[in-house]
Amino acid sequence: MQDDLAIETRKIKTGLFAGGAVAIFASACCLGPLVLILLGAGGAWISTLSWLYPIKPYLISATYLILGWTGYQLYRPKKSCAIGSLCASPKYMKWLRIIFASISVLVSVLFLLPEILPYFLLD
Repeated sequence: MQDDLAIETRKIKTGLFAGGAVAIFASACCLGPLVLILLGAGGAWISTLSWLYPIKPYLISATYLILGWTGYQLYRPKKSCAIGSLCASPKYMKWLRIIFASISVLVSVLFLLPEILPYFLLD
C-alpha cells in the first residue's frame, strides 16, 4: 500500500516537472531571444532558435496533455490512504495543488505572451 502511494506521488511530481520543462522548451523560440536581449546578450546566433517555431503547436499540445494527466492524478479520488502517508496529509496535497496551479498559470502566460505582447509595444 505504501509503495502504491509513493509511486502515485512520484507520478504527480514527474508530471509537474515534465509539464514545466516542455512548456519552457515550447516557448524557447519566442521568449528565448527576448530574454537574452533583455539580459544584454545579442548576436545573430539568437536567430538559430527559430527552428523551434514549426514544432511549437506540438509542444504546446504535449504540455497541456502532460498537465492534464498530472491534474487527473492529483485531483482524482484516492482509493484509500494509510494513516501517516503523504496522500493522507491535507497540507502536502494542498501544496502539490498550489504548485500545479502555479505551473499551469505560468505555462498559459508563457504561451499567450507572444500573442499579447504586440498590444503593449509602442510604435
